[in-house]
Amino acid sequence: MAVPATHCCSLLPYSLFTIRQSPSLFITARPMLENFSFRTIVEYLPLFGQGLVTTVWLSALSFAGALAVGIVLAAMNLQRGRLFRVPAKAYIDAVRATPLLAQLYFLYFGLPRLGFVLPELVVGILALSLNSGAYVAEIIRAGILSIPRGQVEAGVASGMTYVQRMRFVILPQAFKVTIPPLLGQAIVLVKDSALLSLISVSELTRAGQLLASDRFMPAEGFITIAAFYLLLYYGLKGLAALSGRWFGLQPARSST
Repeated sequence: MAVPATHCCSLLPYSLFTIRQSPSLFITARPMLENFSFRTIVEYLPLFGQGLVTTVWLSALSFAGALAVGIVLAAMNLQRGRLFRVPAKAYIDAVRATPLLAQLYFLYFGLPRLGFVLPELVVGILALSLNSGAYVAEIIRAGILSIPRGQVEAGVASGMTYVQRMRFVILPQAFKVTIPPLLGQAIVLVKDSALLSLISVSELTRAGQLLASDRFMPAEGFITIAAFYLLLYYGLKGLAALSGRWFGLQPARSST
């Protein structure tokens, strides 16, 4: 049944009045920082500071472990015999092809099923070291291959063993070339450490999660986390740039 046009026009003012009196029908635009609580962030700053300290020393230990794993894997991968090269390459490919979260969960939930129960911090450091070690191995391998072959042959001619050549001739020069990319990998490792909050490690991301759950303020919690990670990022990025200048690895600027 058709509604007369005069009836529709008579309903129009009432409809506009109803909409005007019901602003909840629409999404109202509010200032971005109207409900943002800086006071709550200041109140939780000690917790964020503790999480930041934990993130820094945990990442430092993990990167030291990654360096140890990477050096061993790179040395094995550069061997001519398949006995060492194949397992090293298989490990590197397996780690780089699987997510860090899956590796972390395997160590945290899988090792207890095998009879190895480790604290959360140890599991986190182990997971980050083993994961990042695969990437560090490729960086170190590329640095070793950049050393002129003549220096290696000179070490052989002087009677040095393989370990002596790596220790006194190859690795010192390789680290000079690989420091900037290694610091880049350290930045990735710091960001990956946020996953340790999933196994209840009290690091930086965990502090933001606690603020969001305690006060129901996810914006304050995660924006503060992002700010702290940004500080860590620029700190490591600046260190990488300085190392490049110290070792003369920055490209020369054009005078034109």
